[in-house]
Amino acid sequence: MLVESPPETRAEAVPASVNRRAIRGLGLLVALAALVLVALASIAVGAKPLSPGEVWHGLFQDSGRYADVVVGERLSRTVLGVLAGAALGLSGAVLQALTRNPLADPGLLGINAGASAAVVTAITFFGVTSLIGYVWFAFAGAALVGALVWFLGGSRGATPVRLALAGTAISAALYGYLQAVMIMDQAALGRMRFWTVGSLNSATDETVLQVLPFLLAGTLLALGLARPLNAMAMGDDTAKALGAHLRRTRALSMLAATVLCGAATAACGPIVFVGLMVPHVVRSFTGPDMRWILPYATLLSPVLLLGADVIGRVVARPAEVQVGIVTAVLGGPVFIYLVRRRRTGRL
Repeated sequence: MLVESPPETRAEAVPASVNRRAIRGLGLLVALAALVLVALASIAVGAKPLSPGEVWHGLFQDSGRYADVVVGERLSRTVLGVLAGAALGLSGAVLQALTRNPLADPGLLGINAGASAAVVTAITFFGVTSLIGYVWFAFAGAALVGALVWFLGGSRGATPVRLALAGTAISAALYGYLQAVMIMDQAALGRMRFWTVGSLNSATDETVLQVLPFLLAGTLLALGLARPLNAMAMGDDTAKALGAHLRRTRALSMLAATVLCGAATAACGPIVFVGLMVPHVVRSFTGPDMRWILPYATLLSPVLLLGADVIGRVVARPAEVQVGIVTAVLGGPVFIYLVRRRRTGRL
């Protein structure tokens, strides 16, 4: 005989689920508000601090000195920081789901190494000296390495372990090539030393416009992969039973991560730890559901990147510390903590 659960139990289960969704939705609004505040701080803080009123005049009213500083210099930097931060966070979240490794980041599959090696090649052998030229070479290098990792990882038979191993091997080879070329060509070393640490201070309207289509396409593709990535997290057999197409999901995940990380690296240089830290932190309060991890990572990763950029401008004023250095300083201890916590959890 079937025993029907009491009406009170069913009534309590539904509001609990609704409350969780409401809390997560409210959290997204809080994350958006934090992003707006950090973006305003990014516009206001610099060698010459600006008051909120001066920022307002520079953005909407004044065509004089405030507009030159706010619109001419800081707005493009802030917009690029938002776009690059969201791209790095999304690509990190996708790669962590793809490799089933919560400590994975965009550098795991060699994407950063491919972009860096391509820029060194452009400088040394093709005489490219402009940031705009770097963008296209870096993106091409990232895309080429992404395709190579996919091929070496087994293509249609790719697995998380194979992809990670292929990416690690290619990264080691490319960084060896990069160091060899820079040692032999001092001019290349001089031009590369600022790009390789990661920075937003060379942002221009043209740079933003060039990478914007790639970042938008990669963002839409990554957000659309939330459900199949959720299914893959349960294991290949369960994912197949749920109707997920494993090969297609892995290929599209690689494509999304390559486009996002490649475009961000092309515009800003290889910025580390953003794609590692933010998705991992987000997962601690959203759980493993990619439908929430991806939107949260999209909003909170720019908060970290712009916040690090603001810190770099404050601690060494009137000079600045590159944002890639600040994220590395912040990310190193966090990474050690995450590794030790995972090790402790296995004991």
